[in-house]
Amino acid sequence: MRKTPNNPFEAFAKYDQSLPAATQTNCVIYTRVSTKEQADTNQSLETQRKACEEYARRSGLTILAHFGGTYESAKDDERKEFKRMLEFARRNHRKVSSILVYSVDRFSRSGPNAIYIASELKKQGIIVHAVTQPADTTTPTGAFQQNMQFIFSEYDNQLRRQKTIAGMREMLLRGEWPSSPPLGYCAVYEGGRRRIEITPKGKLIAKAFRWKSEEALSNMQILERLKAHGLHLYKQKLTKIFQNPFYCGILVHRSLNGEVVEGNHPKIVSRETFLHVNNIQVSHAHKYQHEAREPHALRRFVKCADCGSSFAGYEVKKKGLHYYKCNRKGCKCNKRAEHLHQLFVQLLSQYTISIEDAALIREELKRKFYLMNQSSAETASALRKEIRELEKKAERLEERYILEEIDRELFEKYSRRFREERHQLESQLLKADYILSNLDSFLEYATKIASEMPSLWETGDFWFRQKLQYLVFPDGILYDHKNDVYRTTRVNSLFQLIASESAHLPAQKKGALSDAAQKSPWVPKGGLEPPCLAAHAPETCASTNSATSVKRMQK
Repeated sequence: MRKTPNNPFEAFAKYDQSLPAATQTNCVIYTRVSTKEQADTNQSLETQRKACEEYARRSGLTILAHFGGTYESAKDDERKEFKRMLEFARRNHRKVSSILVYSVDRFSRSGPNAIYIASELKKQGIIVHAVTQPADTTTPTGAFQQNMQFIFSEYDNQLRRQKTIAGMREMLLRGEWPSSPPLGYCAVYEGGRRRIEITPKGKLIAKAFRWKSEEALSNMQILERLKAHGLHLYKQKLTKIFQNPFYCGILVHRSLNGEVVEGNHPKIVSRETFLHVNNIQVSHAHKYQHEAREPHALRRFVKCADCGSSFAGYEVKKKGLHYYKCNRKGCKCNKRAEHLHQLFVQLLSQYTISIEDAALIREELKRKFYLMNQSSAETASALRKEIRELEKKAERLEERYILEEIDRELFEKYSRRFREERHQLESQLLKADYILSNLDSFLEYATKIASEMPSLWETGDFWFRQKLQYLVFPDGILYDHKNDVYRTTRVNSLFQLIASESAHLPAQKKGALSDAAQKSPWVPKGGLEPPCLAAHAPETCASTNSATSVKRMQK
């Protein structure tokens, strides 16, 4: 029965909630740069803003608000303007249909979290559009492409971070502090060289150390004295100062990986005073160090299959045993941490490939990636050819002007026209030329993770485990305590595809043409069923066929 006016059955009609409402034509724009220097020049921000506004104009979108316009690091998603933009979009999700950014790395470089945020926004009908990297994220292929862009942005960020850390480590080993010095110091530049000096606040901090060491005052008493001298601090800040060996001339930093180095900067207190203060001080373990040793890596990540509540972790200190339990009262889901960890390692094994097969899988992924971007590559090649022809015309024009074959007025007229044409062609090339310059190294990085996932998770600390978990399963997983198995709601499409390729390698090695060769390159194939139960319950997994797997991925 078709939709007709005054049809009483329309009240019972159902709609696909996963798709954005077609009537929404509003958007918000988010722009950012990574450093203050870039923000001061405003060039990059202006370029991003103009590109997003032009995309909105061409797409018939109404711009409701602009966010960003400043420098915010994308290594995590705790940015003020970014959070403000997300809150606005979620609060007005019935009005906002799109978030426009210049490129995916302007949205976020934290791959797993970016995928999760984009997925949650999509559930509310809000799509993230990277205007220079267009992808229709309402389709499985487009969603996969955007996920790949997010993960690649994180990979690129890690490469930059690795180079930065290496440089920082070299400075630290020379006794030089690479970043802003702590409170009580300032950096002075003379003749291109950087020197750290003690400020008036540093002299007050030296007094605070002496009051603690010699008079055994409480932190609150010291805060009152400092306040009387014009230095206002909060309790946690004073604790951090007392625990920072920088003040006695010692450098400690994560890039040193446990090493302790003597610094070249002036000391505020002696080492004896510093050690004495920290014997008196009630030493609180740093939150990062505490959570790095946290044995309950699956807390909040695993949810109860019965009630949907997140699992919490706890320890039975008398026995020295760790457990997980459902947070909901009355739910009797309570399991040993060791057992659930073993079960999770088995689940990761389903998406793990052998090192011997990694090279073949990379070649197949590369082939499919280029196949998906074939039209863009052809367009980019044609645009490059046009730009080269335009450059030759510009060179010929300049040559004729030098030889006085044409006058200045004619030269400037055509020079301006050539510049405008080149600018238009380069703008089109930026949108079409998405082929990754270092695709090989990226795929090597992805397959390396896929070949070592269980061992990486078992040997990693709390933070690494959490990152890997959400990378592979962005929405977390469900635990069915009756059948003692995990259920997966959504799997990262890149790792799903890698594992799927691995499942079909035996046929390819024999020279047989698999069904996959005749299908769309991004449709998951039979033989791997990610949304089913864990590997040790094959009788349940077998009930989930390929069609169900594809349908769940599309959802």
